[in-house]
Amino acid sequence: MFADCFPIWERLTPAWQDRLTACMYNKTFKKGEILYNGSGNCTGLLIIKTGQLRAYILSEEGREITIYRLLEMDMCLFSASCIMNSVRFDITVEAEKDSQVWIIPAEIYRQMMEESVVVANYTNEIMASRFSDVMWLMEQIMWKSMDRRVAAFLLEELSLEGQMRLKLTHEEIANHLGTHREVITRMLRYFQSEGIIRMSRGVVEVLDTKRLQQMQ
Repeated sequence: MFADCFPIWERLTPAWQDRLTACMYNKTFKKGEILYNGSGNCTGLLIIKTGQLRAYILSEEGREITIYRLLEMDMCLFSASCIMNSVRFDITVEAEKDSQVWIIPAEIYRQMMEESVVVANYTNEIMASRFSDVMWLMEQIMWKSMDRRVAAFLLEELSLEGQMRLKLTHEEIANHLGTHREVITRMLRYFQSEGIIRMSRGVVEVLDTKRLQQMQ
């Protein structure tokens, strides 16, 4: 239920609970489908019911880099960035898996923020958390070598998928990490030569998680 995914539901007034119930709606997205492209549109506030989303930015050369992932019960606020005049964050949000989301129209959420201190404070907490994610990403890019970043990424994938065989192409890993496919190919070949992973077409099988943990 939506109430279980919206942490401040019980702190909303009955009137706002009724209004949200009436105006929000469900939408399903297939894997690879774009939910929000940052080109001036304001999709609204997204809350993930099932599935997994990826938020990323594009360089001028068209290279992608993942900012953060959104899992079940997470909230995507940047897709409703038009409700915050001081925020300009040009991101793209796509479905990494088949996903179902609740959408709260941006104008409704703006009114909630204006009328409810609880909602305003909660929104600020989310924004602070997302900017922390961005700062963490910048630190990774600036200070960590690519082998450590690839190791950390593979460990994250293991945690998300719950299995040692990861269906990943070199291009997909490169898009997550904001680098070229050739760089990832070299890194993975090195990992394979060290017995850390085994590669096959479209699959990376992790053989030694301890080595990955030591590297990150």
